[in-house]
Amino acid sequence: MRAGDLVQETISALDANRARSLLTVLGVVIGIAAVIAMTALIGGVKAGLMDEMGMSQARLVEIYCFYNREMTVDDVSAMQSELGVSYEVVVPVMIGSADAASATEKASAMVTGTYPAYEAVMGINMLQGRFFSEEESNAGELVAVIDQAGAKKLFGGESANAVGKSMRIGGLDFQVVGVVESGAGSGYGDTLSVYMPLRTCQQRISGSNVVGEALGLAAEGADMDKVASTTREWLAKRFGIPESDQEDAIYITTMQSLREQLDTLLGSFQLLMTAVASISLLVGGIGIMNMMLTNVTERIREIGLRKALGARRSDITRQFLLESVCLTLAGGVLGILLGFAGAFALAGLAGSAFGMDGNTSITPVIGIDSVLLVAGICVAIGVVFGYYPARRAARLDPVESLHYQ
Repeated sequence: MRAGDLVQETISALDANRARSLLTVLGVVIGIAAVIAMTALIGGVKAGLMDEMGMSQARLVEIYCFYNREMTVDDVSAMQSELGVSYEVVVPVMIGSADAASATEKASAMVTGTYPAYEAVMGINMLQGRFFSEEESNAGELVAVIDQAGAKKLFGGESANAVGKSMRIGGLDFQVVGVVESGAGSGYGDTLSVYMPLRTCQQRISGSNVVGEALGLAAEGADMDKVASTTREWLAKRFGIPESDQEDAIYITTMQSLREQLDTLLGSFQLLMTAVASISLLVGGIGIMNMMLTNVTERIREIGLRKALGARRSDITRQFLLESVCLTLAGGVLGILLGFAGAFALAGLAGSAFGMDGNTSITPVIGIDSVLLVAGICVAIGVVFGYYPARRAARLDPVESLHYQ
């Protein structure tokens, strides 16, 4: 039997029982929809969390050390000088809180004192204006960069309206020189984010010379595990930390390790959901086998006639297998469409569950690999659960089949 005739006969057979075919693949549709919805939603959650947590920089290293004393600017400078092979740049970061106010509005702010290189290390996206310069940082000038949410809260309007205006922090008037996109490193809830020169923050806001942590941008192509271990050894030597206390005194995290942890966590959740959905696929596969066995029984005379006209066992087997595969593929297509639609419907609820604000939404993400995997699953179900009915049809005796009532 030619391929064209085989496809035509398959379509005719399925079209003759549309309602039964649709009900038969319902289990497959539900199972595939669940898999696609979870895959797309988890992909969106992962992308959203990475953006929310500032994980877009794969070479970012977060460094914290406390043993009898806190880290200072001198420590960070020495780290940059002595570990220059491992890092492109290392910047000190001081984080505190203060009240920020414009002429008409007031809000709590998370204040970050740092160096201008912080912009490159964190991959900050400037919306308006600029980040503060080296000259402003060295001079400890009263300049600040705020996030988009802060610009709208304090100055009421588009981000561009904030650049060049004055805001009051800790009793001092700061000039806003830039507006950054809200997201990584931003404040939470109603708390705004303000970035200013480290010297300004130390001298005018905190009055302290210590810094909370350091952020490093590893060298291009560097082994992140080696960078982390080298940094740990350097800190232990500089602070005089014995090996028994290093685990509690030194905290080093790379974005690569956080990504791996996130992948493991979300991958385990996805595997669990896929296992649950596979029950529906199993039920759908059994339903397809049942329908195909019914089709064989209803078409015994047709099978006998085909064999009498010269059809081979392989022709009969291929026809019924193709019908089974077409059923599961049709269910897969419907499942993909319903699953993707369901993922968008659940995205808002998932965003609230993960604590993402209005500036960070979850957009379901599905790759071509997921679609190909679903297609493979559908073909496998069609072949596995359609093989027995197909072989049963192929083995029917043509003489007995023609006498079947």
